Amino acid sequence: MLVILFCIILLILLVSWAKVNPFLAFLVVSIAAGLMLGIPVNKVTASVQKGIGDILGGLLIIICLGAMLGKLVAASGAAQKIAEVLVNAVGQKYIQWALVAAGFIIGIPLFYGIGFVLMVPLIFSVVYKYKLPAVFIGLPMIASLSVTHGFLPPHPSPSALVVLFHANMATTFVYGLMIAIPAIILAGPVFAQFLKKIPSEPLATFRAEEMPADKLPSTFVSFFTALLPVLLLMLTAFFPYMGVTNLHILKAMAFLGDPSIVMLIALIVATYTLGIKQGRSMGTIAVNFTDAVKDISIILLIIAGSGAFKEVLTASGVDKEIANSLKAFNMPPLVLGWVIAAIIRVSLGSATVAGLTAAGIVASLVVTEHVNPNLMVLSIGAGSLAFSHVNDSGFWLFKEYFNLSIKDTFRSWSVMETLVSLIGLMGVVILNLFV
Repeated sequence: MLVILFCIILLILLVSWAKVNPFLAFLVVSIAAGLMLGIPVNKVTASVQKGIGDILGGLLIIICLGAMLGKLVAASGAAQKIAEVLVNAVGQKYIQWALVAAGFIIGIPLFYGIGFVLMVPLIFSVVYKYKLPAVFIGLPMIASLSVTHGFLPPHPSPSALVVLFHANMATTFVYGLMIAIPAIILAGPVFAQFLKKIPSEPLATFRAEEMPADKLPSTFVSFFTALLPVLLLMLTAFFPYMGVTNLHILKAMAFLGDPSIVMLIALIVATYTLGIKQGRSMGTIAVNFTDAVKDISIILLIIAGSGAFKEVLTASGVDKEIANSLKAFNMPPLVLGWVIAAIIRVSLGSATVAGLTAAGIVASLVVTEHVNPNLMVLSIGAGSLAFSHVNDSGFWLFKEYFNLSIKDTFRSWSVMETLVSLIGLMGVVILNLFV
């Protein structure tokens, strides 16, 4: 624990005080952590490389294609059109709530990172169009994505916990919904009221000059193209429940439902609907795509660095040591599950690793202590969201996309995640009194 604490403090100091590039800081701290935690010298760099490969292997295509799609949505005027329609529908006063609802619906079937990349252009289009505070408008939508990530099946993380605890998917979803709504409201729009003065100049890749109304794409084309990845992923997420048994169709849907394929299809469609159809040349579109990748390249490196740090800590076995030492404490199983998941989350940064590791530790308690398995899924899910900081790729996604200082990222993102986690635990404890 002292080694982990030292490494986290060192990482914060290198980035915030010494102004070292975050990717380089992560590399230095990851290697130092590996050596101090006893990983053989000849295997430290292998762990670093594996961590980088694992996290980029799942996110590189999605983030790059998402940035290209976001750039095209902004440059074509589709983002401007979407912002105008949303504000006209609910009024500028309630635009934040409209974005929260959109984030909640979109977040259920999507991985957090995908949902983030898809929704950021929509957030920024509203921010730029109506000159609103970026963090105040954006954080509530990000909170709704985070809550679905931790609480609601069929999202991958809670779904895996449902299987591990032999819980009921539908029951867990209903209980999760009862906790998710107050968590989103309190950690989103309510908490955001205190963040209006945080300075933020979001990434320029999603910024476009305001266009005259007659040059904008139609409402249907704008919404359809921007939300096509969401529609495709929702379709494939619910396809298994449609009763189709043909093996070839199932394989085809599994292929088409892969997030990378979905993003590629969406980008191809957008290239036509928001590019060629709007009279833009392929040369101009290609320049937009190149600019988009340049703008997010540093984000990819930072995420890669966080993956290296997580892998070094996991390879050292420190997550299991933390969990086993906590198991000796005498506390209610639901609270114990939350505490184990929270501490592993703070130490390693990965919500998924924290949740699955904690589940393996307390699985026997669910049976021996007659704990409601659906509530244990939610308790561990809430714990896995606790206090996101510099070892979490989500922290850096939010910081870099919104162009914040580390201090302001702690004040906004980290506090929001912690609120979601604590409200989730309180919700579980209250539900346990009645079910």
